[in-house]
Amino acid sequence: MKCIILAAGYATRLYPLTENFPKPLLPVGGKPILNWLTEDISEYVDEFIVVTNHKFAHHFFAWAEKRPHVSIVDDGTETNETRLGAVKDIQLAMEGVTGDVFVIAGDNVLTFSMVPFLEFARQKGTSCVMCHEENRLEKQQRTAIITVYKDNRITSYEEKPKTPKGNLAVPPFYYYRSQDIKRIGEALEDGCGYDAPGSFAAWLSMKTPMYAWRMPGDRYDVGDMKSYQYIRDTYKGFVK
Repeated sequence: MKCIILAAGYATRLYPLTENFPKPLLPVGGKPILNWLTEDISEYVDEFIVVTNHKFAHHFFAWAEKRPHVSIVDDGTETNETRLGAVKDIQLAMEGVTGDVFVIAGDNVLTFSMVPFLEFARQKGTSCVMCHEENRLEKQQRTAIITVYKDNRITSYEEKPKTPKGNLAVPPFYYYRSQDIKRIGEALEDGCGYDAPGSFAAWLSMKTPMYAWRMPGDRYDVGDMKSYQYIRDTYKGFVK
């Protein structure tokens, strides 16, 4: 299985800290955020593909030097205004890739292992997402919200809904079957949004059955200086 790590953002809300340094390589708990993510699932992944922008590519190439199972893809952009968007970055990273793919955001910190999610997806035999309860309306309106049957099959999926149908929020972690991820070009031609990473998952959920796995712990999005300082000061890792 391949793992595509989305790391092409410019993290403007963390300036000046990230003005010349990528957010996914910021230290948390004694090592870069990317180390936590990749080390957790290294036994399940035969190649990590980090897609980044041209401005920060050299930092990721340096990080990957002693990691033989890591590839770096430079999307060629140099400013926040010219970024491709997450879905187009996934499409770029998929060139020449076959098999199932795990897509994750490179700037998130978890208090749980992702391994049970991968096992859940393989057991279901479908593309799958993670989810957690989010009962604050202002938060629901800024993320993806799904509804599910009792067996956790997705019944609706909306990105940043004004009037949410449910309270299950979807973080940027997606398991795609080989035959499903190949449809990303079709989705873009069909008008799928390309900025939010969940836009493709939302489109796909209306085309084929997908399931949601409920997270057993917390996810921290390193969004601004306040959140980064909190995570840096409190995060101690997780136990598998």
